[in-house]
Amino acid sequence: MRYHCLPLWVILFIGFAAYSQTSFSNNPDSSVFLAAPGKLDISHLTGNFYIYTTYGMYKGTPVPANGMYLVTPQGAVMFDTPWDTTQFQPLLDSIMIRHHKKVIICIATHFHEDRTNGLEYYRRAGIKTYTTRQTDDSSRARNEKRAEFLIYKDTVFKVGQFSFETYYAGPGHTADNIVIWFEKEKILYGGCLVKSIEATDLGNLGDANVKEWGPTIVRIQTKCIDPEYIIPGHDAWNSKEALSHTLELINNYEHK
Repeated sequence: MRYHCLPLWVILFIGFAAYSQTSFSNNPDSSVFLAAPGKLDISHLTGNFYIYTTYGMYKGTPVPANGMYLVTPQGAVMFDTPWDTTQFQPLLDSIMIRHHKKVIICIATHFHEDRTNGLEYYRRAGIKTYTTRQTDDSSRARNEKRAEFLIYKDTVFKVGQFSFETYYAGPGHTADNIVIWFEKEKILYGGCLVKSIEATDLGNLGDANVKEWGPTIVRIQTKCIDPEYIIPGHDAWNSKEALSHTLELINNYEHK
């Protein structure tokens, strides 16, 4: 596989127009679209943004993993990949059926399989796949799936009228975890670095740096001012308090 250096400012000019309103429910803006009940859930977040959820096993229990995609007229931009390997193609099919668009870009936020499992599948499908260099190093060392293109620094992508930044604030859940910040729309895609308000602990700490996790979250709070939506890697994503809750869980863990 060939790897390419990604410049600091990646500009992908894609004309923007209203996307298709075709859906599988009476109210596509507020309901959950069940593409494969119990395996793939797709929910409208706001505007052209959608949350998809697939499931994997952790300690013998099915666990939901959240991803996100953004619809543009010439394709969708996906953030992270399905955890469930059986849902790689159904997600693409669901986006095509609902929006009449192909996925053109996929960015994974850290090296764990609930973020990277589909990278090679999507690369073979002609989708441009990206991770940071740090994530690629960890993926190679752990024999996880790898992306075609590498991000070497915090990078701003521009896709039509949308602009978002990949931001590395420091270690936490893993050494390589990044977030995605849509400053205009005030959407923070936190991945597994950010815990849902439903979470009662920090979850999988096998690759975590709990000592640095708190300062990392504080840096995100400083940069990503007043997010309207915060998407954690797992469980509910309907609260603006996820960053504060993550800090609380870190403090509780450190004071045990």
